Amino acid sequence: MITVNDISVQFGGTTLFSEVSFAINENDKIALMGKNGAGKSTLLKIIAGVNKPSSGVISVPKDAVVAYLPQHLLTKDQATVFEEASKAFADIFKMKAEIDAINEQLTIRTDYESDAYMKLIEDVSTLSEKFYAIEEINFEAEVEKVLKGLGFEREDFNRPTSEFSGGWRMRIELAKILLQKPDLILLDEPTNHIDIESIQWLEDFLINSAKAVIVISHDRAFVDNITNRTIEVTMGRIYDYKAKYSHYLELRKDRRIHQQKAYEEQQKMMAENQDFIDRFKGTYSKTNQVQSRVKMLEKLVIVEVDEVDNSALKLKFPPSVRSGQYPVVVTDLSKKYENHIVFKDANMVIERGQKVAFVGKNGEGKSTMIKAIMGEIDFDGKLELGHNVQIGYFAQNQASLLDESLTVFETIDQIATGEMRTQIKNLLGAFMFGGDDTTKKVKILSGGEKTRLAMIKLLLEPVNVLILDEPTNHLDMKTKDIIKEALKNFDGTLILVSHDRDFLDGLAEKVFEFGHQRVKEHFEDIKGFLELKKMESLKEIEK
Repeated sequence: MITVNDISVQFGGTTLFSEVSFAINENDKIALMGKNGAGKSTLLKIIAGVNKPSSGVISVPKDAVVAYLPQHLLTKDQATVFEEASKAFADIFKMKAEIDAINEQLTIRTDYESDAYMKLIEDVSTLSEKFYAIEEINFEAEVEKVLKGLGFEREDFNRPTSEFSGGWRMRIELAKILLQKPDLILLDEPTNHIDIESIQWLEDFLINSAKAVIVISHDRAFVDNITNRTIEVTMGRIYDYKAKYSHYLELRKDRRIHQQKAYEEQQKMMAENQDFIDRFKGTYSKTNQVQSRVKMLEKLVIVEVDEVDNSALKLKFPPSVRSGQYPVVVTDLSKKYENHIVFKDANMVIERGQKVAFVGKNGEGKSTMIKAIMGEIDFDGKLELGHNVQIGYFAQNQASLLDESLTVFETIDQIATGEMRTQIKNLLGAFMFGGDDTTKKVKILSGGEKTRLAMIKLLLEPVNVLILDEPTNHLDMKTKDIIKEALKNFDGTLILVSHDRDFLDGLAEKVFEFGHQRVKEHFEDIKGFLELKKMESLKEIEK
């Protein structure tokens, strides 16, 4: 058992949280929840030993292994993917090398009666006992299994890690963590950079093979599938629920109703007592009663109602001109880069008003197809856009295209029209730009803040075909819900590239699967598609 004992954290006079305590048991799968800025990532870093609290301690058993995957990696390495992943077994390899070195010494030395020789025998016995107690592992097979589960192909194994993007490097670090089989795995937004198939594999691993896990994630389906306990960080303290995320939401709602009732009753009681004090403070016969009530009010601990964002902002896309019946028609379309074929002979028809998802492993051509639709790349075959098509495009690098000289408010004020002009501050607030944030220059915003601002900007442009490439990576659950509701009511055509199943669920009515140089059309929604994929996988295993 790992325990968090009376942890407090202060930053520049502000208390992030105070005297937080809880225990992490052997098979706990914990979701760490709370709004942005509540201190979730800070708490995870303290448990990992990366940061130190202002006060309090973390108690970890001597031999316990704690592994931590941060949101962002800063490391650089020239090892190959396979070599880097194999570093998970570095301690075991080191132990084996020490045993081999001592055994070699024992064969060449002849001072059999000396203390030094006896010491070597003791050392090799101790190390061997520890080494052979470790479950026998086929290290290469384990590394290969985990890397393939996380989306790497066999031909990637010998490529240097420096050739891979930040998202793929994150997967290598995740592979190292999973291979160590730690007692506690700490994951901060692990699904941001992996595709649906890899998320399903990771879920299965965490449920069936991992010991204790604490995860911060905005992927609701992922959190709900793997966790059995939810710890909420709010207003400097924690609430610990022995429930998965969806049940926790109901319990939290009940808790806040009770808090609100207790708060209102206390406020009423305080007002009545204050009224009595004000009315009788000069009356000699009531002096003792007045003083008693003054002391009582001074000692009273005020009931707090946990902060909750009650903004009921409804986003509506502005009306746009009607497009032709078939906004996108693709016929025998192929694309290759030198000798690498991305896909060939792809066919797709997207009708006006349809909401479709592009899914598949990273690198299988989803973003390439979007670039073809946008007219940004050459290709073989035919691609036609329908009559009156007006495309709104959210690329993964959309944040970098903002005008950095403008403020947050000016960025939105330039394009808002009609009723939305009166709601700009509410709109910005719903996307976590409150108070002074609206006057910040775009150039000083973080990457996540720029992504949110770019998303607001896109939501206000009059388009009839909307293409979103991984739009939810930096958005919290509330913001995603606002966008999802707006997209459901969007009367144009929607193309979504995403690995966020919860976001796609109830939104995408048809799926185009990219893989093995093909584009395959599925007429199921995302739930039906995933059920079908599992069936296909079972058939492949049987074969």
